[in-house]
Amino acid sequence: MAPPSRSNQFANLHKVLKKYYKPIAPDANRGVLQHYLFGCLLENAPFTVAEESLAALEEQFFDLNEIRVSSIRELSEVISRLPDPPAAANRVKRALQHVFEDSYSFDLEALRKKNLGPATDAIRAIDGATPFGVAYVVQSALGGHAIPLDAGTLEVMRILDLATDKEIAEASIAGLERAIPKRKGVEFASMLHQLGADFTENPFAAELREKILAIDPKAKGRLPKRHTRRRGEPEAAPPEPAPAESPAPTKPKEEARGAAASKAPGKTARKTAGRPAPPKTAKKRTAAERKKTDKAPSGANAGRKKPSSTEPRKRKPR
Repeated sequence: MAPPSRSNQFANLHKVLKKYYKPIAPDANRGVLQHYLFGCLLENAPFTVAEESLAALEEQFFDLNEIRVSSIRELSEVISRLPDPPAAANRVKRALQHVFEDSYSFDLEALRKKNLGPATDAIRAIDGATPFGVAYVVQSALGGHAIPLDAGTLEVMRILDLATDKEIAEASIAGLERAIPKRKGVEFASMLHQLGADFTENPFAAELREKILAIDPKAKGRLPKRHTRRRGEPEAAPPEPAPAESPAPTKPKEEARGAAASKAPGKTARKTAGRPAPPKTAKKRTAAERKKTDKAPSGANAGRKKPSSTEPRKRKPR
């Protein structure tokens, strides 16, 4: 049996989406630029969150020019409920800057009077424009037939085997607009976007898994899987800390005690510290040494010959 064609698969996708989602029509009172800004906020986000974010920007800032000159950080704080506030704030700020530098105003209504091709090229030329933002404006503001596809929606289409890697990289699925009639384009696109937003919010949710398998039961093997540790499998080793300066190696207790004992003065040494050394005691002499020392002449008599008893003593002259 031949596999179903892509057109039949897209038709089946539309049929199943109706069971889980309700279509959301764009606000007809918005201008072209407002549709574009909403598309910047809607990318990868639920419709309700994008609506709240756009309302918060209009309430927190005086006008579009104040939004243009505000920082990405300030804008991100206001639209913090979005999946990626800095990315959305960057798209909004770059778009307003481009439009202001191009016409010194914040008005794109002139694009409604142009043919669809040149008007689409003008939207695509806006700084920071994404394929999703361009397709959303073409569909919601310019009356063209384009189905916006963001990262979450494209990943769902890959899981359903309805998009190739090349189509995902180009953010365009061949034959999608032909399989879905223009009169059902807004309905299909809004429900498909809700499925993609659910995937972006939690790709492992049980409800999301149920919806995807209802569209294609064979997609079970392509669903994202959590990495769980098997029984007996060792846990991943934590990252090693940065090498710190190693302290000096400590000595064993015995060596440390010996070093301390050799360096620290004893009790006796502490008592005698600072006192002069005691004189050395004289060594006891033997009798022979004493006799010899007593006989030896010393001082002035040293070297003088002792007179004999027979020689007369010389007297000193008076």
